[in-house]
Amino acid sequence: MIKDFILPDIGEGIIECEVVEWKVKEGDVIVEDQVVADVSTDKAIVEIPSMYNGVVTKLYYAEGDVAQVHSPLFAIDAEGDGETAVIDEAGTKTEAKQEASIEPEAHVDLAPAVDNEDMTTGKVLSTPAVRRLARENALDLALVSGTGKAGRVLKEDLLRYLAKPEAQTPLTADSAAAITPKASGSMAETDRVETIRGVRKIMAERMSESVATIPHFTYVDEIDITELVALRAQLKERYAPEGIKVTMMPLFIKAMSLAIKQFPVLNSRANEAFTELTYLSSHNIGMAVDGKTGLLVPNIKGVQAMSILDVAQEVSRLTEAARSGKISPADLSGGTITMSNVGAIGGTAATPIITKPEVAIVALGKVQTLPRFDESGNVQARKIMTVSWSGDHRVIDGATMARFSNQWKEYLEVPSSMLASMV
Repeated sequence: MIKDFILPDIGEGIIECEVVEWKVKEGDVIVEDQVVADVSTDKAIVEIPSMYNGVVTKLYYAEGDVAQVHSPLFAIDAEGDGETAVIDEAGTKTEAKQEASIEPEAHVDLAPAVDNEDMTTGKVLSTPAVRRLARENALDLALVSGTGKAGRVLKEDLLRYLAKPEAQTPLTADSAAAITPKASGSMAETDRVETIRGVRKIMAERMSESVATIPHFTYVDEIDITELVALRAQLKERYAPEGIKVTMMPLFIKAMSLAIKQFPVLNSRANEAFTELTYLSSHNIGMAVDGKTGLLVPNIKGVQAMSILDVAQEVSRLTEAARSGKISPADLSGGTITMSNVGAIGGTAATPIITKPEVAIVALGKVQTLPRFDESGNVQARKIMTVSWSGDHRVIDGATMARFSNQWKEYLEVPSSMLASMV
């Protein structure tokens, strides 16, 4: 039986993705759950496994082509009984007699452009943006040494290579016409146009919709995390031999979950008509990760039922996956509230934008050692972190946000209270 494998919804509202690498070729025998292809959404690389055993009969896209979600990705002869079956993401099956060969009514032309053929990246790992830049410079990425994970070619690697004299290529008539000489006679750089698609496009659309439809308000406070820093140092030393990396983030996340138990409205969402508010039982806390391939927000699911060490292990796993750009769509979907650690890069305060349909987000500022007065009026050096909350004012009022933040703050400033509240 010839089955068309339909490219499923890979999350984040993505409707298309680029075929980065085929792991098989037409005629190959494959088994269920074998990875058939890697696809990229400009931010994350997703592995696509087969649902069946059989022989690959057709690849509907070439490497570098843009594949559409809900359209056939490849065809497989699972039984060889002469029938054609189309299997969609929900497992629905429709059949028709197979006359001669499979020719879908609508799919992307398989023939690559001649110009692109000379610039094929082959098995080189890189993002679509990097490959596009390579094509614009008529450069084979196989010539570039990648410094990313598993030899991935990063944008910095490509720019570094292009800066070398030996990387300069003769100008074509088209490219020469686009360059305006400087007064000194040297050649000026040209503008580069990059298509906005994938996660970047979805993010832009959602952020625009969020700002346009959600009345944001911001609440800012500072937290003395001196004692928490000391606790983290103890946990880090204690569990390092077991391979568990305890950073500050698991402590922030677990404390937030404990505070949500007392203020569940922070973990709610409204329906589109804004006639119902659902209080979500699972605390799926997202954390923004600034990786090599861009910003991703994976979330730790079910934090309310996890220990600090459990959260620490998930933070490590998701951070590594997000920074490599190869992360499961399931890890990126289903978040209920978000935490952005902008202070890890710099800055003390921010005005974060809520990720719809969530109702709150917090930005963590950088930790500073600042002078503060103790109860006796003596000046001490303390570890101070500024936090900036944005809330959906249709759901959360300022007083509720302040009380919630104060509860979270108490858990962070007095870690023993957090440990005592854990069950």
